[in-house]
Amino acid sequence: MDKQSHSQRRDFNQRPPQICVLGSADPGSKAYELAGNAGEFIARAGFTVISGCGSPATRYAAERALKANGSVVSIVPSDDINTENWPCTVLIPCGMGDARNLMMALAGDACLVIGGRAGTISEVCLAWLHHRPLLPLTGCGGWSDQLENSPPDERKNSEILPWGSIEELETQFKKLGFFQST
Repeated sequence: MDKQSHSQRRDFNQRPPQICVLGSADPGSKAYELAGNAGEFIARAGFTVISGCGSPATRYAAERALKANGSVVSIVPSDDINTENWPCTVLIPCGMGDARNLMMALAGDACLVIGGRAGTISEVCLAWLHHRPLLPLTGCGGWSDQLENSPPDERKNSEILPWGSIEELETQFKKLGFFQST
């Protein structure tokens, strides 16, 4: 398989970048606030947020993206299309429980990683195996703090581009070619 990352091979074909938001952080924490800010930034950039909304941080990112008039695709574990109280413009009920982690990993052109626990590790490893760039939030604790220096394995399947502020996130998106030159 070609060693280029997913984002380097990607032809946008007029589709805006899809950014998957993975992880967890508690309300009131710096990571939680940055998750919300990232959701809003992604929406204002015209990108699509992909979220499972399974943690307060990923839900907050989706809510802030919606408030900024962005598009949010939520991939939920249940099989119920009528799931209520799910912040999204598109709801995809996968009916696969935690197996939906593969859908999450594949749905993004890049994956933001915020804090995180076991489910996040699963999603990150799947994204890594499928050459999705990983953008771990650093300086806020959780598993994402360790990702840059401890990647899933030795293969170097994709870029690992850390960020600690929205300005740094914007810089990393530019490195991935997600902003068109004017």
